[in-house]
Amino acid sequence: MSAPISAKPDGIDRTGFALGLGAYLMWGGFPLFFALLASVGALEIVAHRAIWGLVFCLAALPVLGRWREFVAILRDRRIASALFLAGLLVAANWTIYVYGVTSGRTLDAALGYFINPIVTVILAVLVLGERLRPLQWGAIIFGALAVIVLIVAYGEVPYIALGLAASFGLYSLVKKQVGPKAGPLPGMAVETMAIVPLAAVYLGYLAATESIWGGLDRPGIFALLVISGPLTAIVLMIFAGAARRLPLAFLGLLQYITPAIQMGIGVAVFHEPLPPERLAGFALVWIAISLLIADSLSRLRRRAPRR
Repeated sequence: MSAPISAKPDGIDRTGFALGLGAYLMWGGFPLFFALLASVGALEIVAHRAIWGLVFCLAALPVLGRWREFVAILRDRRIASALFLAGLLVAANWTIYVYGVTSGRTLDAALGYFINPIVTVILAVLVLGERLRPLQWGAIIFGALAVIVLIVAYGEVPYIALGLAASFGLYSLVKKQVGPKAGPLPGMAVETMAIVPLAAVYLGYLAATESIWGGLDRPGIFALLVISGPLTAIVLMIFAGAARRLPLAFLGLLQYITPAIQMGIGVAVFHEPLPPERLAGFALVWIAISLLIADSLSRLRRRAPRR
């Protein structure tokens, strides 16, 4: 039998690579989308994102034959509780990210996703008891130096970047505990269920106080808010397809595409300032990332089948 056309000579699945690249490119372009909603508050955007995301998931589950899996997750208290916690963490991540983009801090958001792999390594040591390899130690040291430079030289605590990295790192840790027991679509449906009650109360409060910005009286803005939910779910489903086909270490290499695009958008499109002090902080983070990439490539080479 001939080899499937999706298989590359080096063992990397072509379809998985295309899906992973597509997901990270789409995530990278998200600042352009959320910049269109700059007149809407971050919490209001996240509330709509959760509500319409759940509507999309509940509609897609029976169509894709995942409804029974969704019900089974809800009946498993341990998995459902973990996913509810994951939902609250991802809501925090969404809020910080949307606030960063809509307040002219896209570079800080990009820095957060550059730092995220370093935070993930730290959590793996502190929570899971994993042992660090030498290159990982180097990455943590340079990552810490970057934060120090940004605080001392640039004169500001990078709270958006640190908040994004911490919230997504903790979210990833919770999702790792769930593992393959929850597929991406049923899992996201349960996660958004945790957020929707809070989102509904918040939108109700805004409507009652006549301070809501994304209402039906602004059809263009309202349409974008509705789209934000399905868009989130669709990109996640594309990413899940890549995750099933690609080695984790290779997928980890692709993740740096997203903050690189976000940084380019912040500088070239939004014209956010990048003084030497801030650039020095980014440079130290890139050194840390280079060490993590070298570590990942080394692991890929060791795991590659010998011919």
